[in-house]
Amino acid sequence: MSDQDKQKPQDEAVTQDSELENPQPAAEVADEEAAAEPDAARQLAEAQEQMQRLEKALAEADLRAQAEIQNVRRRAEREVENAHKFALEKFAGDLLSVADSLERGLSTLDAEDEALKPAREGLELTLKVLMDAFGRHNLEQVDPHGEPFNPERHEAMTMIPAPGAEPNTVIDVLEKGYLLNGRLIRPARVVVSKAEG
Repeated sequence: MSDQDKQKPQDEAVTQDSELENPQPAAEVADEEAAAEPDAARQLAEAQEQMQRLEKALAEADLRAQAEIQNVRRRAEREVENAHKFALEKFAGDLLSVADSLERGLSTLDAEDEALKPAREGLELTLKVLMDAFGRHNLEQVDPHGEPFNPERHEAMTMIPAPGAEPNTVIDVLEKGYLLNGRLIRPARVVVSKAEG
C-alpha cells in the first residue's frame, strides 16, 4: 500500500472523529427548527388575520352589492310606475286644445238666445263628457281665478291695475292649466293684478 492510500483511511477517521467530538451542526439544526417554529406560528397567525380581513372585505362588498341591487330595482320600479302614470301626457296635451275650443265656443254663445239653447246644451254635455274622461285618467284642470299668482303653476300674460284686488292676484284666466297625476303639463295663462300707482 502506498503512503497516500494509507493516509486516506486515516483522514476519513479523523473527519468522523471530529464530527462526533463537535456535534455543532446538529445543534444548529435544532436551533433552526426551534427558530422556525415561532416563524411558522407567526406566519400562520398573519395568514389567519389576512383571511379575516378578506372575509370582512368580502362581506362588506356583498352588502354594498345587495344595497345597489335593491336601489336599481327600486329605481326601475319607480321609472315603470312613472311611465304608466305619464304615458298619456302627450295625448292629454293634444286633447287640451279640444277642451279649450269647447270652452271658447260656450263663452261665445248667448245664454239668453232660445234658438242657440240646444247648441249650448250640446257643447256643455260634450265638455262635461271630456272633463269626466280627464278625471278618470287623473288629468286635473287648474282654474286659479281669484288665487294668488303662483309662477310654478301660472303663466302671467299681462299685469293690469285692478281696484279692489290684492296685488299679484289672478283676476282673469285666459286659458286654464292642467295637471296629470299632480305634475303640471300646461300652466294656466292668466292676467294678474298689480299695485296701483
